[in-house]
This record gives sequence, C-alpha cells and structure tokens, in this order.
Amino acid sequence: MDFKSIFKVLSMIGISVGGFFLLEIPVGIYYEESIDKLSFFLAAFLVGNMLIWFLLRNHKGTLQIRESILLVNLLWILLGVAGAIPLVLYTGVDFPSAFFEAISGFTTTGATVYSDIESLPHMILLHRSLMHWMGGMGIIVLGVGLLSFINPSGSLSLFKAESTGIQLEKLRPKIKETALSLWGVYAVLTLVDMLALKALGMNWFDAVNHAFSTISTGGFSTKNASLGAFDSDAIFWVTTLFMLLSGINFLAHLRLVYRDFSGYKSEEVRWYLITFFILALGVTLTHEWTDADSFWHSATHSFFTVASVMSTTGFATTDYGQWSHAAIALIILAMFIGGNAGSTAGGVKVIRYVVIFKTLFAEMKRALHPRAHVAVYIDGQKLRDSVMSSTFGFFFLFVFTNVALTVYLYARGFDTMTSLSGALAIVGNIGPGFAKVGPAENFAFFTDIDKIILSIGMIIGRLECYTVFLLFSRSFWKRF
Repeated sequence: MDFKSIFKVLSMIGISVGGFFLLEIPVGIYYEESIDKLSFFLAAFLVGNMLIWFLLRNHKGTLQIRESILLVNLLWILLGVAGAIPLVLYTGVDFPSAFFEAISGFTTTGATVYSDIESLPHMILLHRSLMHWMGGMGIIVLGVGLLSFINPSGSLSLFKAESTGIQLEKLRPKIKETALSLWGVYAVLTLVDMLALKALGMNWFDAVNHAFSTISTGGFSTKNASLGAFDSDAIFWVTTLFMLLSGINFLAHLRLVYRDFSGYKSEEVRWYLITFFILALGVTLTHEWTDADSFWHSATHSFFTVASVMSTTGFATTDYGQWSHAAIALIILAMFIGGNAGSTAGGVKVIRYVVIFKTLFAEMKRALHPRAHVAVYIDGQKLRDSVMSSTFGFFFLFVFTNVALTVYLYARGFDTMTSLSGALAIVGNIGPGFAKVGPAENFAFFTDIDKIILSIGMIIGRLECYTVFLLFSRSFWKRF
C-alpha cells in the first residue's frame, strides 16, 4: 500500500478545499461576524496540508486501484471532520451532530440537524452551501485534475473508484482534461442559475447559496422553510428546471459544448424525463383531486417536489408529508429512482433500472426460446456480462444497506415510515423523508450513535456501495 501517494493526494485536495473555505471570511467580515476562530482553523488546516504536500512533493509513487479506493473512503471521512469543525466553533452543536451535517453537506444529502437555520451566521450558511458545491461534482473529480502531478494511471484508477456511472467514458484525450471540462460546465450552470434567481427577486447571498445547493443537488437552504420561504412560482419553476438539468449526465452537457446533442438522446435521459413527467403529473392530479387546489398550484408544487426528490436535491416548497397517501406513494417511488449516472444526483440511477429491466426481459425470452441468442443493448451497444452483473450487484447492496438501516432505526423505536423513508433518504442522498424526518422536520433528535451510523450510510450511498464494502473484503487487502 503506497501511503505516501495517498497522503500526497489528500493534502492536495485539502489545500483546494481550504481555498474554497477562505471565501467564508470576506462574507463574515461583510456581515460583521466574528472570524477569529474560523481564520485560525483555516490557517492551521491550510498550513498542515501544505506541509504534508511539501514533504511528499518529490514522491513518485503509483496510485493503483487499491490505494484509490482506500483514498476515496479516507477522503470523505476527513472531509466530514474538516467540515464539522467550523460548525462546532460557531453553532454550539456537539461533534457527532456537526460531523453528520458536514457529511450531509459533502455527500449532497441535505439532511440537517438545525431547526433554526436562519439564526446561523452568514459565513456558516455559506460553509454549508460550499460543502454541497464541492461535493456535488465530486471532490475526487477536482482531485483528478490534480493527479497529473502523480501519474496518469493514478488519475484513471481514482476516477473509476468514485465515478457515478456504469462505465467510464472519456470525451477528451486525457481524463484530467475531462474532469476540468466537467467542472467548467458545472460552474457555468451554477452561474446561470444564480443570475436567474437574482433576477427573480432573491438577494445575492440567497441566490449564490441556492444555486450552489441546486446544481449540486444538495438541498441546504438559507431559510427554515426552504424554497417555500420565497413564495414565488417563478423561483419554483426555475429551480425545478435546474434540478432536472443537474440530474442529467454531465457528460451530455459537456457534449453540448461541442454541439453534440447525442447525450440528450440516450435511453437513460429519455426514461429519466418520461418517468419524471409521469410521476409529476400523477402527483399533480392526485393533489388537485384530494386537496381541491387549482391545477396550476398543484402542478407548481408537485413538479417541484418530484424534481427535488428524483434528483435527490431535497428542497421543499411545502410540507408534502401532509399530502394524500396516493401522492406520498408516488413521491416514495421517485425516491427509489434517482437521477442519471454521471450527474450530481444520488439514488440507484435510471440507467441501472434500464439495464435491470432489459436483462429481465431478455431472461424471459430465453425461457420461452432456450435456443435463441438474446443480447442486451443500451443505445445500440451490446452490454458486457460484467456490466450486467455489477449492476445487479449494486442494486443488491443498495437494497441491503437500506434494509439494514431501516431495521436499525425500527429497532431503535422509531415508527415504520420514519425508519423506511429515513433510511432511503440517507442512503439515496435525498435528505428529507417522511414522518419524523419529513420536509418540515430535521435530524437533531437522533442520538450521537445514530448520527454516526447515518453518516456512514450517507457515505455508502455517495460512493455507491462497492467502494465502501470492498474494504471489508479479505481479497481486497491481499490481492486486489
């Protein structure tokens, strides 16, 4: 195990994260908030990471897949610790609560322990949004852009360790260039969303924070009532659009830069949009019939809610936990689906469902016609057996993690809906669930042990199960 390479990369990513956190200091100064403790922490954090990098700057080790997987797991734990310290210093919460909040931020889950968000200092509100924004595209993708300082094979192995798709795809000759190009698309979408929100009536601070949370599909807001506090249909629809865009594979957005629309014509994007519109329309009609609201009002909040849940953003315009059972059932279905592979969204991902259903249909055909040669194709390309088996393997691990967390919460004495939706919201990186963890509630009531376990659940979901569960494999340490 090449630990020097691991610590060298961790230090480089730590310097980058600390650089982003420096943006909080001028915000604190502008709003006349005390920046002494934050300044001291960031100085120590940056100096410590710079010292590690300086000591290891000449190390030329090779970062293979085993080191990459260990690095990814260590990274998210250390980010949780680093993100938690300012919360402990300025909000008075204990470390487990702060760690939960930080992991929720970096994994773009959006579950919070704060009941009065509006009382938090402005620089802490920005801190929460910055954790979303950096975690949204993946701290690792930023690291990929820096890994050329080590070696190209290390870049590739690390990208595979945290990629959110089924297969790695490179649009540019070097993966470093692909990663940096994706960050460019990410930044442009954030800027456009921010300007749109400002034009629709938000102040600059709220617009910046909500753009960070929207494009990262995170869900942290600067308001206790989330987006509902702004009471603007225009803001709701614009945010709905950007949540949907953020749930689409960012490689499709990157192709658009080169005037290539093929990414938006993929089977995954088509099924993603079809599923969204069917569920959103279903919730709209259900909400209109049961609550006697106008079609426009029902559509505004229903389309927003389904986009928020399906993209795993977690914003809310209203307490949809109070809607009818039929509407809640459709929303839970959206929670199970998730966004596209290669997007900032969490969940199972639409492409995996496409693979699973096509494979099941192929098996049915084989049962009827044993001598027939039946293959599975996605976008005209035949899928390898290894891709299909890994897809089913992920689905099993995702369901297993949800069941284990549900059983744990239920055994702790929580009701069925809290346990089931809470587990799904955590592992799917969605944020709010229903009942005690609904959109109008928070996660502060959990014990310290609960919060640590839920934090691990968020990391498992963010790293898509395999990367974490591999650490418990004997073969990983011996031969992998």
